[in-house]
Amino acid sequence: MSVFEERKKKLTERYESLVARRNEAVSYGNGIFERYKYPVLTAEHAPLIWKYDFNPETNPYFMERLGVNCVFNPGAIQLNGKFYLVARVEGADRKSFFAVAESDNGVDGFRFWDHPVILPETDVPDTNVYDMRLVKHEDGWIYGLFCTERKDPDAPRGDLSSAIAQCGIARTKDLVTWERLADLKTASAQQRNVVLHPEFIDGKYAFYTRPQDGFIDTGSGGGIGWGLSESIENAAIEKEIIIDERYYHTIKEVKNGQGPAPIKTERGWLHIAHGVRNTAAGLRYVLYAFLSDLEKPYEVTHRPGGHLIAPEGEERIGDVSNVVFCNGIIATEQGDVYIYYASSDTRIHVATTTVDRLLDYVINTPEDPLRSFACVEQRIALIDRNLALK
Repeated sequence: MSVFEERKKKLTERYESLVARRNEAVSYGNGIFERYKYPVLTAEHAPLIWKYDFNPETNPYFMERLGVNCVFNPGAIQLNGKFYLVARVEGADRKSFFAVAESDNGVDGFRFWDHPVILPETDVPDTNVYDMRLVKHEDGWIYGLFCTERKDPDAPRGDLSSAIAQCGIARTKDLVTWERLADLKTASAQQRNVVLHPEFIDGKYAFYTRPQDGFIDTGSGGGIGWGLSESIENAAIEKEIIIDERYYHTIKEVKNGQGPAPIKTERGWLHIAHGVRNTAAGLRYVLYAFLSDLEKPYEVTHRPGGHLIAPEGEERIGDVSNVVFCNGIIATEQGDVYIYYASSDTRIHVATTTVDRLLDYVINTPEDPLRSFACVEQRIALIDRNLALK
């Protein structure tokens, strides 16, 4: 057997074994959700045909030609009973692209489609695209909102890092063919983590935004914003309001942003968001949840204190360490919820729960009292109630 044949055979066997591996829930967590033993997608899940030249004449050593660095930050949707992730795939060249992976049960068996998503460009081509939020809108389309990044044209000579981030918008009926619409227009210098609300509000398209002054730093901006647009084909928000602010010495003091589109429940709109704080080791990203009014989604009704999901164990290690990030959840008709989150900009995990459990969490978990003394009082009150029940 030639080197080509042997390597191709062994790598194919390893790949098929990985995709076929069964996942299992980790028992006895916090009661809010269950983590799973294995990530659902990693760079190793990228098909071999994406990376290797299968021609023995031009690649006698079956050598990798186009590497995949990591797979993370997926949008998520359920269609015809199947679970789909539109993942951010980052090549070894640092460029990201979108690719669809599907599973029958949502916790394992995810397999990428043969071809990545062909996303049309605008008149000003994107340098990089990433972090797509998927939403089935009541207008009948599936929308994908994502970050489109381009070099800052006003950057000083020699500055090859400064960038402009805006919200790109595309739509599809089948996740195969995508129509690119104009980028969202707002008064903010930078827009990342923009999410489309799944229903019309006052006959208009509603957006959760994250206005920023800079590509990384929020400056005077930040917080989860809200705005309306008359059109989706040429979306423009004239007025943004902040519906979930940043706060000093909390999990969201540096910045925060909406994750995926919220889940509609009888008690209100259930949101998953990310919060960022600074540490001596750099920025730390966690997930948190809140509930907003059913008729007025821009009015938050419940804000449980602290994080919902924070990086644990190997989740803390990766290209950008100490990070969890979510821009994809699936809520089934049966009330099950699949939270797809990435760890350290490297791999994708799933946590499962139910709408009922999440509502219990957001409604009955107390808010952050914002001061150490008040936090102690809050905890002692819980302790005393428990002691009385012993």
